[in-house]
Amino acid sequence: MDLTELSLAEAARAIGARELSPVALTEAHLQRIEALNPSLNAFITLIADQALERAQESEKALHHGGRHSALHGIPIALKDIYETQGIRTTAGTKFLAQNMPKRNGYLVALLEQLGAVLLGKLNMHEIALGVLTDNPHYGVCHNPYNLDYSVGGSSGGSGAAVAARLCMAALGSDTRGSVRIPAALCGIVGLKPTYGRLSVRGVMPLSYSLDHAGPMARTVEDIALLMAWLTEHDSGDPYAADLPNTDYLEQLERGVSGWYIALADDEYFNDCAPEVHEAVHAAAAVFESLGAQVVPLKAEARLNVKETTRLSRTITSSEAAMVYADQLAREPESFGADVLARLRNEGGTPAVEYAKARRAQVLARWQMGRLFEEYDLLLTPCTPMVGVPLADEKAKEMARARLSSFTAYFNMAGVPAISLPCGFSGQGLPIGLQIVAAHGAEGRLLRAAFAYEQAAAWATRAPALAV
Repeated sequence: MDLTELSLAEAARAIGARELSPVALTEAHLQRIEALNPSLNAFITLIADQALERAQESEKALHHGGRHSALHGIPIALKDIYETQGIRTTAGTKFLAQNMPKRNGYLVALLEQLGAVLLGKLNMHEIALGVLTDNPHYGVCHNPYNLDYSVGGSSGGSGAAVAARLCMAALGSDTRGSVRIPAALCGIVGLKPTYGRLSVRGVMPLSYSLDHAGPMARTVEDIALLMAWLTEHDSGDPYAADLPNTDYLEQLERGVSGWYIALADDEYFNDCAPEVHEAVHAAAAVFESLGAQVVPLKAEARLNVKETTRLSRTITSSEAAMVYADQLAREPESFGADVLARLRNEGGTPAVEYAKARRAQVLARWQMGRLFEEYDLLLTPCTPMVGVPLADEKAKEMARARLSSFTAYFNMAGVPAISLPCGFSGQGLPIGLQIVAAHGAEGRLLRAAFAYEQAAAWATRAPALAV
């Protein structure tokens, strides 16, 4: 069989049973990268030789009875915002094209300890400040379901690589939706955990107040497995949240019978493509068939989503301008046009407006806490549109303005949110369902997502790419 068709969890079980070679698994992915990456442009840096060496070490360890984790021998790739020792880390920029970090970021070091095999670094929207991954320095990343469409962003290369089976999982980052948007547009699963749940030490910052590290994979079980091994409190990360550990895998199959679930159903969340609206409401019906009670909620009015989402942009651009202030002053032409415009036009936000945004962030966390005193989950569309044609400038401009409309609020609130496939458009493009849970409730969130995934079976769909 084609080894790249295995899910991460399936591959992990086969490696653990000594039925699958990490070398063969890595070689299969490298061959697929060689065949497909030229058309997808998912990788900025591929480290094939190092990956094979690492896979050989993993295999030797297995023969000697040593297996570090369920991620041992699993080929994984990273958004090019994670610092990797001796491997260039560009953040999608020209001015960091030769940046060679002296140490690994926390999650990268953890993956290495766990025995994972790093394949390389993935394309992204420049400095993570955008939603299309039309990178002016490393090229446009193309959607595996239709090469003429965007992958979303900013973790676009991660979405494309996972969907196209170029790697078994990827780590992305999410400030206003940058894991969930490409997950939705590429038909995979992407989790933004609770703020601080996963360490961001060694993840090049965009917005300290909103940045989240997050896993991307093809199935909910794969995400649960990644979280089970990567959720480790980092006392060296000042933004880390010391939350109780959860056995994500143990809870996974318990279902949602008897749960009380809110469905965002108002003018704000219904302002989406008809196919998106239909797919999300069909997903709500699946939850009801699983024994949950789903009730419509005027979410925007209760949570002040529209204004809080607008103010999340204020925080993001202001803090990004602070992070990149020296480069902006010294060499502004080194940035791409769209990122430079945002840093200049939005980065100089008056202090009063920034203070207003920070208060909205506190209120969002409080409002979500109160909401989840009444409901077990909240369902929303992940994106208001299905796909973004790369040749249509008007559609791309609308996407820049609207793609994060349904995701950014939950960065402000800091609560866990996941995107997973809930259907496909008439053109064969994926549609994403967003499920949101209370602060620290990733176990509950993954349990619900798994129940839906098993009932709906969208995870079995794959892009038809000729190798």
